[in-house]
Amino acid sequence: MPTEAHDLRHHGDAEVRDDGSALVDLAVNVRADTPPAWLRERIAGSLGSLAAYPDGRAARAAVAARHGLPVERVLLTAGAAEAFVLLARALKVRQPVVVHPQFTEPEAALRDAGHTVDRVLLREEDGFRLDPAAVPEDADLVVIGNPTNPTSVLHPAASIAGLARPGRTLVVDEAFMDAVPGEREALAGRTDVPGLVVLRSLTKTWGLAGLRIGYVLAAPETIADLERAQPLWPVSTPALAAAEACVSSQALAEAAHAAHRIAADRAHLVAGLGEFASAGLRVAGPAEGPFVLVRLPRAAAVREHLRELGFAVRRGDTFPGLGEEWLRLAVRDRGTISSFLRALDQALARR
Repeated sequence: MPTEAHDLRHHGDAEVRDDGSALVDLAVNVRADTPPAWLRERIAGSLGSLAAYPDGRAARAAVAARHGLPVERVLLTAGAAEAFVLLARALKVRQPVVVHPQFTEPEAALRDAGHTVDRVLLREEDGFRLDPAAVPEDADLVVIGNPTNPTSVLHPAASIAGLARPGRTLVVDEAFMDAVPGEREALAGRTDVPGLVVLRSLTKTWGLAGLRIGYVLAAPETIADLERAQPLWPVSTPALAAAEACVSSQALAEAAHAAHRIAADRAHLVAGLGEFASAGLRVAGPAEGPFVLVRLPRAAAVREHLRELGFAVRRGDTFPGLGEEWLRLAVRDRGTISSFLRALDQALARR
């Protein structure tokens, strides 16, 4: 196991807690202005049923139908983060590999479960794109994000599926896939890839981080193993109501519209960031998620100056494969982006 120099349990919400609570939030990858009113009403309507134990059958069937799968291939979880813990505890693996830079909870969960974790570090000079040959053949568990947090890289589905091997579990974190127009390169719903486990989150697009709802798509025997590792009634009644609502045809249409809007706002952000190339700022890319990764000299000082100017951004040095010169920026509406770019100009001048 590599010597740990990264805080795997640091996440973007740390930037906007306590003294950061009044800052404009570009640190957390949750869509702004969510949940929408219709979703809040659906969740509120479930509160009259709180005296009864949660019954997840309807929500599980709705998620299965959304992906064209039988219910035996679906497990509802308290956010995608719970799924990483279940995988680490329930699966009997000897040689887990996590492809970095990516969301750090999968490795943290594996370590906490007593596993020795190997890393595949994708390289900046390759655009942080997957090199399948870098993944050891003897790895019996491989974890990769798509699109990847924090790099915003969208890997080709064929490249990821090519990592499948007999006896290997291939875990693909698609928490941000519904923010990609057309969900290009998605593997959710595929049953032809051996050992495939796809994780989805409903907290990012719908602003439900405080409710905790996500799900796992996998072979029935894998779902059964994970379900046995869950506590009883792991997903609350309001979260089940949200899950059912968020996979409705209305919600899918709204999410598709939001994905196109995010892509346009991201293009505006990337174009604005390009104006700072002379200051040494570079954008990793091409970015395809609802966030962008940037590299710039003395990023830690710039981040602190931005806080003084009212903006929170995510430090990048807690991600394996990145250092102190990296920052992650959530995509927001054009007005917020324009205000941020003016603040960035001031922060760079102070530096």
